[in-house]
Amino acid sequence: MKGRGASALIIAAMVALPPAAARAQSVQELQRQIDELKAAVQTLTAALAATKAAPAGAASGQVAASAAPEPTPAPAPVALASAAPAPAAPLPVASSGTPPRAKAWYERIQMRGYTQLRFNSIISGDATAPGNRSRLRSVSDSGLNDAGNFSLRRVRLVFQGDLTDRISFYLQHDFATAVANQSVGERRETFGQLRDAYVDVALDRAKRFKLRFGQSKVPYGWENLQSSSNRLPLDRSDAINSAVPGERDLGVIAFYTPARVQRIWDDLGRKGQKLFGSYGAFSLGAFNGQGIARSEQNKTLMLTAMGTWPFRLDGLGDAFEGQVLELGASLMRNKVQPDIRTGGVSPVAFDDNRVGLHAILYPQPFGIQAEWNWGRGPEFDVAAQAIRAKKLDGGYVQTMYRVEESPIGPFMPYARWQRYRGGYKAAINAPRLETDEVELGVEWQPIKAIELTLAYARMKRNEADERRLGRAEGSVIRSQLQWNY
Repeated sequence: MKGRGASALIIAAMVALPPAAARAQSVQELQRQIDELKAAVQTLTAALAATKAAPAGAASGQVAASAAPEPTPAPAPVALASAAPAPAAPLPVASSGTPPRAKAWYERIQMRGYTQLRFNSIISGDATAPGNRSRLRSVSDSGLNDAGNFSLRRVRLVFQGDLTDRISFYLQHDFATAVANQSVGERRETFGQLRDAYVDVALDRAKRFKLRFGQSKVPYGWENLQSSSNRLPLDRSDAINSAVPGERDLGVIAFYTPARVQRIWDDLGRKGQKLFGSYGAFSLGAFNGQGIARSEQNKTLMLTAMGTWPFRLDGLGDAFEGQVLELGASLMRNKVQPDIRTGGVSPVAFDDNRVGLHAILYPQPFGIQAEWNWGRGPEFDVAAQAIRAKKLDGGYVQTMYRVEESPIGPFMPYARWQRYRGGYKAAINAPRLETDEVELGVEWQPIKAIELTLAYARMKRNEADERRLGRAEGSVIRSQLQWNY
């Protein structure tokens, strides 16, 4: 109210000119002053309207009413000319006084997911074999067999959100899990299985330090941590994934991510790079150690440690401008009791210790990704017909080329070679795997929600069954359609 009265008095003082002064002015001067007065009135009206104290129409009416009283003596016209063009000081915007509404719990929860439909075809080689010989199979995809066609590899549904500013949760189910021995040994598909169920607690306002409690991915191996929705090849490598088949376990993890590292990852994410997820630059973890959906069998915890650090390569010259190289290492110490063929689990807990290295040159447009690990783990000894702790090693090297724009949309061709020699603890009796494989493929994304991957692989591997001897060899054509929601 005071603002409107003050503006009205100013306008009245400007308008109330003595007759003599008015006659002394020329027509041009009067016109100029009228224009300046109009501009001043418009400025004041706009400022008053911004206060939201009253509708704009009422404010204008009050200004006009205040300009009506008898004119009073005023200074010389020169004062009018200098006062009129002076800009009006901005008026403070009045607060509504209503605090912002806190989000309801259901407004803080996000639902998303993805589904992968696959088609596999063994085009040559050992699709079938006698009962004691290996067939061409993969521990990463049960849909690869002599009788298979289409299969649902993953059907994921995620619920996640913030409970408070520093506490968030994550819940993920997979509805493409198979259950064996349902009818005379036959499998049944598309059962639901819990994959992730954890809560993150940030220990500082910037969320650099975090603690994670629950079932989560185990921080060992860069490729193991990367989501299958982001991974370029269809499956993880045998060598890295054999450390933690299923990638998850139940336990506690501590993460730390420096601000400079997070800035690089955020920049890569904005550019559409396939990152490895929210697992910190440094992490320490303690888990049961028996694997996902398996009961703990001993009092020994699986301990893990991982560090990864991205480096900008701009200082190496124009050829490396914008390039980022990420280097890191992983450690794992564990005691595991594999399933045995006679039923139950082994009464003996075997050493399951590994160390791994990784390096990633993000594709801008050319990229390289490589990992290798060495260690000691449970493996079935054919000669002794018993499980023993034995040496293992293996890894992969992958190259890719990213095409961001083309007439058909973004696509990325890749080539990968992998090798592994060692036991596979997730299978009965921890059979030995001897894997040599070369894979060529391309991922095409016609629209944001759809990804199509086509791949050819030349495989030489033994089946994950200690009763089948030798190695199978052959060629496989594989395709996958993924839709994100």
